[in-house]
Amino acid sequence: MDVRIYYEDTDAGGVVYHANYIKFMERARTEYFRSHGYFVAELAENGFIFPVVRLEIDFKCPALHDDLLSVSTTPTRVGGSSVTFCQKIVRQHDGKLLVEGLVTLACISSELKARRIPADIRAMLENELEKAA
Repeated sequence: MDVRIYYEDTDAGGVVYHANYIKFMERARTEYFRSHGYFVAELAENGFIFPVVRLEIDFKCPALHDDLLSVSTTPTRVGGSSVTFCQKIVRQHDGKLLVEGLVTLACISSELKARRIPADIRAMLENELEKAA
């Protein structure tokens, strides 16, 4: 997913405010699911909610106003009721890796109880995991 950096994304020092990278990663995960035919709102309506339960981020280099970034999303581990993604944010014009993170999502019900990832989503994630290996 591509992200253009606007003035509103930056802090007083003119660089992207650190919390905005988390937003960019969230959007990219949503688009990842969408690109595979799954819509986060529909999943939630059907009682499958995927909150972030763990986030590990390395900030390597800052992005600046008007940079065009690419955010990649790749599954690295699929469990019974959780999935972990590696997400990378790269500046397009020079290919510089700016941010790298591991994000774990749990699958929970609308009653906030852990539940198994639906079989079709699990199969898609496992297939993507094999392709990435």
